[in-house]
Amino acid sequence: MYTNVAENAAREAGEVLKANLGKVKEITFKGKNSLVTEVDKLSEDIIVRSIKRSFPSHDIFAEESGRHSSSSEYVWIIDPLDGTTNYAHAYPFFSISIALEIGGVVKAGLVYDPIKDEMFTAELGQGAFMNGESIRVSGSRRLDESHLVTGFVHDDPAMVEENIRHFGNFIWKARAVRRDGSAALDLCYVACGRFDGFWELGLNPWDTAAGVLILEEAGGKVTNFIGCEYSIYVKEMLASNSSIHSEMIDVLSLGR
Repeated sequence: MYTNVAENAAREAGEVLKANLGKVKEITFKGKNSLVTEVDKLSEDIIVRSIKRSFPSHDIFAEESGRHSSSSEYVWIIDPLDGTTNYAHAYPFFSISIALEIGGVVKAGLVYDPIKDEMFTAELGQGAFMNGESIRVSGSRRLDESHLVTGFVHDDPAMVEENIRHFGNFIWKARAVRRDGSAALDLCYVACGRFDGFWELGLNPWDTAAGVLILEEAGGKVTNFIGCEYSIYVKEMLASNSSIHSEMIDVLSLGR
């Protein structure tokens, strides 16, 4: 039920994203390289209205408008356009991320790529799916045979320096490392085996809530950089197919 509502909202917003790709007129800045377009706001309005029609008493926690406090234990965590910089440059790698947290636990998640029309979904304990077909993480067992992805925060010089170091270390240890610009999609690509591992600093709950559930339901593993339990409310994430997780922790420890 929850994922059906999220899917309808994502598809409606996704049509707007596709229609406006390459036509962005207004860009504002939340930080040095943290962009907001008029389309981010339009997409968020569509998603919030759609969810509120079905669940008027539920709370909303969205990237652009923040927390709509209602003291409900049901909280929809929304990123209306994950990959805004890509979108502003008409680079077709971006997504919509919608998750439902109930009593502090993420119970449902959806990430939608409107360009490829790929809908990643999961509900806690029910497995992970892309366009209705079950997905699983890759079988890669060695870091040196693995395809990795990361992202870079821009507003914290210390985090930038730290991730440049990690990036350099992984370049030497892995088969390849990419930087695509949408953490939500990166997590889903690990979930379906296109990537074997992902790490990033400076993430927010709306970036990760849906993707983490999808990845874990696909058999993946998510922790912080030293292997401790992950929370969507902390700023560092290591995600993998599980098999290469310990090797990735070893690389992240280099130079600490």
